[in-house]
Amino acid sequence: METTTTGTPEETEARGERLAASLEPGDLVVLEGDLAAGKTLFVRGMLRGLGGDPADVTSPTFVLVQSYPCRAGRIRVLHHADLYRLANAGTAALRETGIAELLDEPDAVGAIEWPRNELLNLEDGSSRVWHVVITVLANGARTITVRPPGR
Repeated sequence: METTTTGTPEETEARGERLAASLEPGDLVVLEGDLAAGKTLFVRGMLRGLGGDPADVTSPTFVLVQSYPCRAGRIRVLHHADLYRLANAGTAALRETGIAELLDEPDAVGAIEWPRNELLNLEDGSSRVWHVVITVLANGARTITVRPPGR
């Protein structure tokens, strides 16, 4: 587990970019943090690190899932989901979104904001799951804790 403190949006993005270098096809990154903590900024950095255009990244709060092309290595797409609006939905509603199928693509990685335990139950166990927790400090800085798979 690694904890980093960032003081600017650019530093938060850079931390996401560093994580991207460790990702493999099929990986899932779950991001937790309060509203405006920097989860989407972190994903923007991940996309940059995967060879995509970070300017494409917007919060998928109202569309649930956005997919971005990647041009680095074996990862060809980053699926970015925001489950905030599904806070009270059950497993059946999550299945209907198609998120599980997207995460099963062999050349994709997923980044899920506001993850749900039900989503992780949909996984077949083949994904490596990274946990990222972003906490806003009183001075506006962020602490970002990244827990690699298996820990």
